[in-house]
Amino acid sequence: MTDAAALPGRPRGGAIDGTGTARAHCVLAPNPSPMTLDGTNTWIVAEPDAEQAVVIDPGPLDETHLRHVVSVAERLGKRVGLTLLTHGHPDHAEGAARFAELTRTPVRALDPALRLGDEGLGAGDVVTTGGLELRVVPTPGHTADSLSFHLPADRAVLTGDTVIGRGTTVVAHPDGRLGDYLDSLRRLRSLTVDDGVGTVLPGHGPVLADAQGAIDFYLAHRAHRLAQVETAVEAGYRTAPEVVAQVYADVDRTLWPAAELSVRAQLDYLGEHGLV
Repeated sequence: MTDAAALPGRPRGGAIDGTGTARAHCVLAPNPSPMTLDGTNTWIVAEPDAEQAVVIDPGPLDETHLRHVVSVAERLGKRVGLTLLTHGHPDHAEGAARFAELTRTPVRALDPALRLGDEGLGAGDVVTTGGLELRVVPTPGHTADSLSFHLPADRAVLTGDTVIGRGTTVVAHPDGRLGDYLDSLRRLRSLTVDDGVGTVLPGHGPVLADAQGAIDFYLAHRAHRLAQVETAVEAGYRTAPEVVAQVYADVDRTLWPAAELSVRAQLDYLGEHGLV
C-alpha cells in the first residue's frame, strides 16, 4: 500500500511476476490499483531441493489467483506446507482462509485473529518448513501487526508493506505509528549491515536489489516529510486535510486519503515529542 507515486531517487527493480531469488518466487495477484501498484506480490519460498514450500501473503480472496499460486508451486515441484502473513490488510490476507482450505495448511500470523492453527509468529521465531530458514522480524509501523521475514540463504528480506518496490508506504494511522515505523526501518537497515541483506522482496512492486539504498531512501523521505508537516503546522495549517493539501500538493489526489493517514501519524509523532 503506497502513499506516493514513484519518487525521484527511489531504487528501481525489474518486472516482478515470476522473479525473486533462488528460494523465492513471486506470483502477482490481479488486484492492481494506485494503492497496490501492480498488485499484491504472493511469495512462494522453498529450498531448491525441498518438497515443501512456504507461501507468504496469499493475497485477496480471488479463487483464480489462489488456485494459480498452488499450480505454480506444483510446477516448481513443491507442495505448500505453510502459509504466513506479513500483516492483516485484505490485499495480503483476505484470501488466507480459502488458501488454507485449498492447501490444507495452517496460517501463521502475529495477529491471533488471522491464525488458522495453534502457532502464531513473534520476534525470534524461525520458520523451518522444508528445511527452509525464515527468521521473523517484527516491523510494526505500517500496521501494528506488520512482520518481515529474513531469508539468510538468499541475503534477502520479505518486507510486506514496510518497504515496497515503488514509492513509499502508508503509516496507517491509528493502527500504524510513525515512531514504530522509524524503529522498524532502522531494524531492517541493521540487517543490511550486520547480516549482509542485499535484496528486498516487497509486498508490492519490483524487487529491490539495493536493500540498504532503499531503506536509506525511506528514512530520508520520512525525515523530509516530517519536516514539511512541522513547517505546515507552524504556518497555521492545523488539520490533517489542510496539511495534506500543502505537503502533498505534488501527489496524485487519488492518493490523498492514504497520505492523510500518514499525516495523522506524523502529527501524533510531533505532538508526542513536543514539536507542535
